[in-house]
This record gives sequence, C-alpha cells and structure tokens, in this order.
Amino acid sequence: MDIKDFLLTPFYLGLIYALAFALRPAVTNVYTKKYFIPALSLKVLGAIALGILYHTIYAGDTNNYFHHGEIIYKAFGNSFGAGWELLTTNGTLTARIEPYTSQMAWFGKGSNEYFVVRMAGLGAILGFNTYSVTALLFAVVSFSGMWAMYITFAKIRPQVYKELATAVFFLPSVFFWGSGLLKDSLCIGALGWLFYAFYRGAIEKKNIVRCLVIGILAASTISSMKIYILLAFVPPAALWVLNENTARIQSTAVRWVAKPFLLLVGAGIAIYAMGAIAAADARFNLDKIGEQSKLTATYLQGVSQTENGSGYNIGEQDGTLAGMAKLAPQAVVVALFRPFLWEARNPTMALSALEATYFIVLTGRILFRVGLAKTLKAISSTPVLTLCFVFSLIFAISVGISSGNFGTLVRYKIPLMPFYLAGLYILESITQPVAARSRRVAARQPQLA
Repeated sequence: MDIKDFLLTPFYLGLIYALAFALRPAVTNVYTKKYFIPALSLKVLGAIALGILYHTIYAGDTNNYFHHGEIIYKAFGNSFGAGWELLTTNGTLTARIEPYTSQMAWFGKGSNEYFVVRMAGLGAILGFNTYSVTALLFAVVSFSGMWAMYITFAKIRPQVYKELATAVFFLPSVFFWGSGLLKDSLCIGALGWLFYAFYRGAIEKKNIVRCLVIGILAASTISSMKIYILLAFVPPAALWVLNENTARIQSTAVRWVAKPFLLLVGAGIAIYAMGAIAAADARFNLDKIGEQSKLTATYLQGVSQTENGSGYNIGEQDGTLAGMAKLAPQAVVVALFRPFLWEARNPTMALSALEATYFIVLTGRILFRVGLAKTLKAISSTPVLTLCFVFSLIFAISVGISSGNFGTLVRYKIPLMPFYLAGLYILESITQPVAARSRRVAARQPQLA
C-alpha cells in the first residue's frame, strides 16, 4: 500500500456507495432493505482489513495476486495488444507476452491462480494500480453474488429472513476471507449467483435465458479456480431442482410414478455434469480424487508446522476413495465444529472457533428439541434443506480431509458456512412452528425482490 491507496480509496468508496444507494430500490424490499448497506459495508471492511493484515503481518496470496495484476497493468501501458492478450489468453505463450509472463509464476495452461490474476489485472486497470481499490472491487463482485444468495434463501423461506441475513452476511470468517483480493471472494460470489440461477431459472422458471447465462458464467468462474466446489454443489443442486419440480405435481399417483423416472434423469444429468467438470481438471477424476486429497493434505500439514500449532490430524490417508470414506466422519466434525475454543492460537482462529461453537450449539439445540428422526425427516422432505445439508456434508468431507491445518481450513470452508447455517435456521423454523410464529414474520409472508 502507498499514498495512492489513501488518495483514491475514499473516491472509489464514494462511487461504490452512490451506486449501491441507486441500485438498492431495485434489489430490495421493505424487509431486506435494511441489510443491503450494512452487508456491503462489512464486505468493504473485510477487504480492507484483510489487506492490512497481509501487508503488515503476513505475506501471501493477496500480495502475489496484486503483483501479477500490476504486471498486466504495466503491459497495457507499454502495449495495449500485449495487455489485452494477457487478459484474454488461454495460457499459450507468445512472443508478445513472454517478457511479462516470465515474471509471472502463476502463468500457464491449467493454472487455477491465473483467473484471479486476470481479475486483479482488470482491477488494477480500473483502480490505477492501487491495491485497496482492487480489493474493494473484489469485495463488490463478491457482495453481488452473496446478495443474490440471500434473496434466494429469503424467497424460499421468508419467515426467517433476519436469521438468513446472519447466515449469509454476518459470519466473521465469511466476510473477512470472502471479501478481499483472494480467489475465495470470487468463488463465494459466483456460488451465490449459481444458486440464484438454479432457483430462478430451473425452479421458478423465470428469465430462463438470463439465468442460463448467469449459471454458465458463474460455473465457469468457479471451475477456473476451485473446481471441487462445483463437484460438491452440482449433484445436490440437481436433486434440489428435481424434488422441487416433482413436489409441484398435483396428482399423488402421477407424482409417485414420475418421481423414479425424474430421479433417474436427474442422476444422469448430475453424473454427466460431474464427469464434464472433472474432465476439465485431471486431478479431480474419480480415480484420482483420493490421491490428490492426500497430496494436498500432506503439503498443508507441512505448512502447518510453521503456523504455531495450527495443524490437525484426523487419520492417515492412503490416497484412495475408500480411505477418504473412512475419514469422512472426522472430516465433517473438523470442518463444521472445529477449531474448538481451546484450540485457537491467534485472533483469526479465535473467530473461527466462536463460529464453530455457535454451529455446535444451534445444531445440538435443534437435535435435542426436535429429535434425530424428525430432523432427518424434515431434511429429506424439504428440498432446500436437502440441498443445504448434502452440499455442506460433501464439502465438509472434502475440505476437512484435505486441509490439514486450521489456518487453511477457515478459508477453504467458507462456501459451506452460509448454506449450513441457513439450513439450520430454515430447519428450526419448520420443525418448531410455534417459535417461528412468535417472531410474527410468518403471517407477513413478504414477497422478496
């Protein structure tokens, strides 16, 4: 950060908030309006706080992304053609961009980092090569997707729109790690748009063409950085769409006859989609997922040796799917409910521990009051709950096994956190209708934007 950050950041903040206030009437209603600016402000705060943390205490990805983006910015200054090629290249090296790519460790075909570099380069161009402005632009992109996620959840279950705002916007780990100049910000924003596109296009069947475009762009964005998010999300999303549409068949007999056929079709689509997604990255072919998970965990456990006791060990991996399955229960626990409070070694881990403790308390409260059988019945019979919990469990297993240390886990798991907590709030409102009515929200049934 330098003097430009202090000069330009207030100006760009003014532009961002002016645009936010102008757009707010179109994307909110009387119930959601009050969360729009506070949620955006937390994203802004998270982006700036993360930048300060990395520039003063840590070093790491955010600085490297900005440095690579700075190279693209300088390339535009020397040659528009070279700069444009760096933004649009498929990873093929040419003589025109070689002087710049030689300075980029993350350039090349198959690089999961280079998509973020492109976005950092675009942010540098729009923000005159200023770190804080680029980080703010990442926060705005992330916020747009998370707002789409929120209004989708709120349309599905408007009775708990207040609690859903907490799930999507006000978890400290999510607005901190999911706001700055990192791939996590772009991924969670794109996941929010993908969730919106599935619901708006495939379930509500409105603006289908627009939702198809949004869904393709969101999926492409995620697959460019963290394809395993798609592998975890697509199957339960396909099941969600199937269940929602099956439930709308009025005839019970037709519904029971059609459901197995639709389930078969949905499973085929999900398997095809997973195969197509995995084909884009050989590391995530089914026969290599276990091996890749073992390699990632080994590397990150090595990193954790230098992170003041932040490592954890849930068991030895053998690089097979069967080995991953044996570790799945421990992986779910570590991803959803750890670090425990006594395992926190620094402020960021302490925040994560507080969140995990809240997840433990809320999960335990629902299971105690409702009972396991009734809880499972509600999850299996409510399509959105099936999506939330199946996605959360799949994702928890994948990141819990492969992370190896809490410092990495807190970043890796943020895509599941809004879905798991939203699922808990929706589950609570469904299984405890008296408590839901006491909020005096159910009777109002707001129609959300």
